[in-house]
Amino acid sequence: MNESQIRQLLQQVRAGDLSVDEASSRLRSLPFEDLGYARVDHHRAMRCGFPEVIFCTGKTDGQVAGIAERIVASGSDLLATRATPAMYDAVAARCPGAEYHEAARTIVVQDSWRDLGIGEVLVVSAGTSDIPVAEEAAVTARVLGNRVECLYDVGVAGIHRLLSHHEAIMNASVLVVAAGMEGALPSVVGGMVSRPVIAVPTSVGYGASFNGLAALLAMLNSCASGVTVVNIDGGFNAGYAAGLINRKHE
Repeated sequence: MNESQIRQLLQQVRAGDLSVDEASSRLRSLPFEDLGYARVDHHRAMRCGFPEVIFCTGKTDGQVAGIAERIVASGSDLLATRATPAMYDAVAARCPGAEYHEAARTIVVQDSWRDLGIGEVLVVSAGTSDIPVAEEAAVTARVLGNRVECLYDVGVAGIHRLLSHHEAIMNASVLVVAAGMEGALPSVVGGMVSRPVIAVPTSVGYGASFNGLAALLAMLNSCASGVTVVNIDGGFNAGYAAGLINRKHE
């Protein structure tokens, strides 16, 4: 339940369209609902601007579906990350409006989308292998109410591929840059723009990549201004940060 829904509920009580007991019943699951294996935080949208997101790794199909069902029943949008097709099937059986984004490994339930942003979020990946993390960021930013464009396979091994999209890069309000290997792309992009750049080191790579550690250290040592680094493979964190930065104040 978000702040808008709470206000509507209170207005209905004040107008006499809803009894105090009925309003109390609807609010009973706040601030959280105990399912035994999870305590679903229905109050999070009011505190943080977006409902609780399900991180599916380590959860069973039934647990993911059960949590999803309660989030949707509360009137909130649903975003579940790192979801498998089997998890999606379990969720779809309880939430008919569920959509599965295979490349992003996400499940989304959203009745209506509103543009809450002040510009465009541009998601950039260095290589094709970085796309799953980039797609996770893109889906997350879209669900939060942002216009998102994607620019893939434009790494520094062929810098001309990036420079051919100079206009899109310069016009973006926030940029998310996912890169494995040497992690150089966020520094290049950060040196081109005066906008926030959220760098995501991914774990792909060969040679001395150390499962993404080399990219992480390269990004942390970037001399470009305005670059913020999230944890390795943190597509959701990057998309969430970009989405909030780009959202209008309502």
